[in-house]
Amino acid sequence: MDKIKDAMEFFQRSAGKWRSQRTTHHLPFRRAETGGSDIQVEALEANDPKIIEICKMHDVEPNLAIGGAFVSWDGSMAWDKEDENHEGTTVFALVPETDNPRKGKLLRERGYAEIVPVAGLYEMDEEDALVLITEYETMSIVERFWFVNPNLRLRTSTVQRFGGFNTATFCAECRVDQETSESEEQEGDISVTAYAISGW
Repeated sequence: MDKIKDAMEFFQRSAGKWRSQRTTHHLPFRRAETGGSDIQVEALEANDPKIIEICKMHDVEPNLAIGGAFVSWDGSMAWDKEDENHEGTTVFALVPETDNPRKGKLLRERGYAEIVPVAGLYEMDEEDALVLITEYETMSIVERFWFVNPNLRLRTSTVQRFGGFNTATFCAECRVDQETSESEEQEGDISVTAYAISGW
């Protein structure tokens, strides 16, 4: 793959529909839980009203943002309770450092672990993976996304609470084109659905 210039280009390459297979390791219990997700990603330009709104929500000047993404998801995990569901939407806005376009602040409408607006840090590493770091009052989240090829994206995340790791997650996400999606719906094979609290 060609080199990815910055996080905005990463979002642009992520635009579209993805189907994700997820395994979450609950480290204190030494057990793993599986699930799936259907995720829709829409890249947003810097002047999009959603980007302007989330910048104002975080008291950041909108003209400092280079764009972002609107993400929706829907799905389930193996240990879900009967009335439990995992679906929603979120907005991401990128505010790069003035001297380094490959790193900066990531403003979120809702966080990975808490349904509240949150600001974290992002960085494109030397392998063109997007790394997100978000600090909460009681935990720290590190997420890493990277492309194997244009239609396969991998993701890892770790949640650290109270000085120790709590969960570690791995996701393999495949791009779904319109023809494939329509064919599966006709065959009734739509069983792989969603769990991605961060919206990915």
